Amino acid sequence: MPQMEFQTEVSQLLQLIIHSLYSNPEIFLRELISNSSDALDKLRHLTLTDEAFKSMPFDPRIELALDEEAKILTLSDTGIGMNSEDLVSHLGTIARSGTKNFLSQLSGDQKKDSNLIGQFGVGFYSVFMVADKVEVVTRKAGEELAWRWTSDGKTGFEIEPASREVAGTTVTIHLNEDGAPFASSWRLQEIVKKYSNHIAFPIFLTYDKSEWNAEEKKSDKHRVTEQVNAASALWRRSKSELTDDDYKELYKSISGDGEDPLFWFHTRAEGSLEYTTLFFIPAHAPLDLYQAEYKTGVKLYVKRVFILDDSKDLLPQYLRFVRGVIDSEDLPLNVSRELLQQNKVLTSIRTASVKKILSELGKIATDQPEKYLDFIKQFNRPLKEGLYGDYANRETLLDLIRFKSTTAEGLTSLADVKSRMKEGQKALYYITGGGGTGSGGGAGPAGAESLLRSSPLLEIYKKRGIEVLLLDDDIDEIVFQGIDKYGDLELQSVAKGDVGDDLKDAAAEEAETSEDLQPLLEKLKAILGDRVKDVRASVRLADSPSCIVSDEDDPSLQMQQMLRAMGQTNFPAPKPTLEINPTHPIVKKLLARPAAPDADAVAGASVADDAAWLLFDQALLMEGVALPDPASFVKRLNRMLTLSV
Repeated sequence: MPQMEFQTEVSQLLQLIIHSLYSNPEIFLRELISNSSDALDKLRHLTLTDEAFKSMPFDPRIELALDEEAKILTLSDTGIGMNSEDLVSHLGTIARSGTKNFLSQLSGDQKKDSNLIGQFGVGFYSVFMVADKVEVVTRKAGEELAWRWTSDGKTGFEIEPASREVAGTTVTIHLNEDGAPFASSWRLQEIVKKYSNHIAFPIFLTYDKSEWNAEEKKSDKHRVTEQVNAASALWRRSKSELTDDDYKELYKSISGDGEDPLFWFHTRAEGSLEYTTLFFIPAHAPLDLYQAEYKTGVKLYVKRVFILDDSKDLLPQYLRFVRGVIDSEDLPLNVSRELLQQNKVLTSIRTASVKKILSELGKIATDQPEKYLDFIKQFNRPLKEGLYGDYANRETLLDLIRFKSTTAEGLTSLADVKSRMKEGQKALYYITGGGGTGSGGGAGPAGAESLLRSSPLLEIYKKRGIEVLLLDDDIDEIVFQGIDKYGDLELQSVAKGDVGDDLKDAAAEEAETSEDLQPLLEKLKAILGDRVKDVRASVRLADSPSCIVSDEDDPSLQMQQMLRAMGQTNFPAPKPTLEINPTHPIVKKLLARPAAPDADAVAGASVADDAAWLLFDQALLMEGVALPDPASFVKRLNRMLTLSV
């Protein structure tokens, strides 16, 4: 048969594919094995459904044979095969996908075009990245004739009659200089295990194996054939067929973790979309969990063929600790990382997977609370990150996260805090700060928790028996400023705005006494000047003389410190409000002091001035805020000590 030319579009595509479509040439083997697997799948279907094929012997297998010296790699399958028309259609044109429509979408941008090409089923051509000649001998199931297709990937192709004993296809690859590294048995085994270990059909490799001959003291070579893949996609099997040990073995295989996972979730979805997911929760947080360049732990397969394992689009960032597999029946095999971001199929799978993971975590929290606590100790903080961006699942996440509080031992849930509310209580209260740096469990250092527990802001709540959540992780400052409700309950910071409805009676009492206190409040405000927005009588305090509060919409002092630490210094710093306790002895004595400014001056400084600044500075210290001028604080403290000793 005379030389035939590639369809014009194929000639153009070959250059794009060889140089742009694949960043890693080893992909050629994945593509060829995938084609063989598809051919086997099609013939298996016919032997099960078509009377004309039911009596046909079917021994599904894929065979690789390597001639290392000649640099020839052969791949053979016992699949459905092709005839001469199929060879022209499949290997000479891309008409199946609509050539004109395809070309109309080419932009000239190699990166964009290569992503587009990946959707059109032309992965076979990637073999020309590593070959200067390719021969395909094939026989279609149910036909007697076999055919040979030969090409160098440049000038065109030839088709001629050939012979093959059974149906199937054999691809002979004459490796070029770029393909020389693949003339290695261990390299081929590595690629098969990486990309095709879970293809449903066995893959055999025939090669020359060297073994040491102890008697003759030399290395002998002999031809061996070994199966090089597991041929069992465990996640595709029914849960009833698998044991706990099966799951644990697979987890260790795909994660590289030597420990057993805490738990796993295995799902098979059927309907408009068909896919399987198997997710594992590690026993301990990965070492790179809080690094910007963390390694993702979920592998994407399409019809059991490995696609990638480093995409950060398979699950949201806050679930980056999850390990496992997503295997889709509906994604194109060559889907690129860029296309994954907009792919509707993957978006649907991702949405359903997130809901499934969170739902299963909720069940474990209810049914196995002790085991769930092991999970929380490692992954409470990442779940908090989800509150910031995953609005669709915010309520679920709020139920999953655990908190410290002023009354419960250990960690508690919002649902449990709600169940302990006083009769008639209208809101849930929390306090943030303490300078905690956080950990896997989202808890700051012991000093941060201690600082919060001793905060003056909690005094009235403790006195009234109202539970307050202690949010001592630095991320809490960012996350909870945007959350104002838990279900139908208000979530209210004790350090911001006015006191809630639950303390209205205390606010009314304060209003009755504030008139007598007004001259002192005005004096203190005048002394502190632009360091404060206001000075007012407090209803929050029981034992302490003063505290600092922020307006409802203002960032807290701790948040301002965090922003500055991150280099954000160009924002206008809101001024805090100083609240003083009308019943505290210090305040009562200040109120009773003579009006003369120098009545009890020490070293030329007014006692009222020093008292005002000390009330303000100690309130800052109790908030965990560093004083801007520690030297002045010490001088004022020493002057006041001089008066008292």
